[in-house]
Amino acid sequence: MRLPSLTTRLTLLYGALFVASGAVLLTLTYLLVARFPADRVVVDGTGTGAGPGAGPGVHTAAGTGDIAGRLHEQAVRQHADQLRELFVQSGIALAVMVVVSAALGRLVARRALRPLRTMTGAIRRVSAHTLHERLAVQGPGDEIKDLADTVDGLLGRLETALDSHRRFVANAAHELRTPLTLEHALLEEALIDRDATAESFRAHFERLLEISEQQARLLESLLTLAGSQRGLGHRERLDLARVTEWVLHASRPRIEGRGLRVETAIGSAALLGDPALVQRLVSDLVDNAVGHNTPGGQVRITTGGRGGHAVLSVANTGTRVPPDEVERLFEPFQRLGRTAGDGHHGLGLSIVHAIALAHDAVISARARPGGGLAVEVAFPLCPGESGEFDEPDGPGAGVVDIAQLDKGAGLR
Repeated sequence: MRLPSLTTRLTLLYGALFVASGAVLLTLTYLLVARFPADRVVVDGTGTGAGPGAGPGVHTAAGTGDIAGRLHEQAVRQHADQLRELFVQSGIALAVMVVVSAALGRLVARRALRPLRTMTGAIRRVSAHTLHERLAVQGPGDEIKDLADTVDGLLGRLETALDSHRRFVANAAHELRTPLTLEHALLEEALIDRDATAESFRAHFERLLEISEQQARLLESLLTLAGSQRGLGHRERLDLARVTEWVLHASRPRIEGRGLRVETAIGSAALLGDPALVQRLVSDLVDNAVGHNTPGGQVRITTGGRGGHAVLSVANTGTRVPPDEVERLFEPFQRLGRTAGDGHHGLGLSIVHAIALAHDAVISARARPGGGLAVEVAFPLCPGESGEFDEPDGPGAGVVDIAQLDKGAGLR
């Protein structure tokens, strides 16, 4: 069953309050008049008497007893008639107040809900093409103003999310279209080349296989990014130190191939999270530090507990990163001085950012003055874990402040 509108309900509420207040006022008036004494008269020496309630008793003079009795009876009848008349007139007044209170209640309700009707109409006009519009309600900072400001904030976040989604779809389409175009060109070249040999076909196939592997990595990254943005399906206890050690072991061939020197300070730090996503976060940070480094450069990796967080820090040497470009690097398909054909899709740091948000972690990054990037991710520690750094183990391990790396105590 459809409920009455809010205007109708407020009208009934206000009208009921007005009627109830009027009824209480008339009832009190009736009770006060009814308590007024009506059985006492005062008769003076001339034989005349005062009306009801004129004195504390009946004082009679000689020969006036009968007159006093008649006056007393007349006063009682008059008082009863007055009470009946007051009751009737009060009922008429109350009936009039019902109509007046209903009209006033509707007027007050419509006036109180006028800003809401304006906001409702403005929100209904909002679409994907008009998300830039805002309610911009002016006036005192009351509940209506707070609601309007909240809706404006929601519209702003929706506009930002929609713009980000549009850019992501456009960039993803471009990234997928480029290798498909290249694959088509290679296949067409192989077909129209009448002098093609087995070696040329093999070269084409190797190139096609490489492109296919790049597409597979891109699709895997896109799926990881989309999955991490939906949130975590489950959490389990894991040690950030063990995950980092496993990633470093898997990345050793690539690190040695580029001639990089890795300094580590691995301390145990337990957190609750998705093991696959945390491993992907650490792997992407290490891959970013290795792939965007200079030959013979350095990478500094530390893990441990600090201030109630499980902290992972990765810093690397490399080309100079403009400080105002650091935030942009965490957006999808953003590259710094690189093109789509270099094997990097610009999704690594955006995946790191999405995974960190899914784990309620705080991520920060800064450009190092000497070149390269320093990234820190702080996960919430498991309940009951220590908030201080555990002592790193392993030969030559020692905690080095990332800030000191710019001062010559490590990376240069």
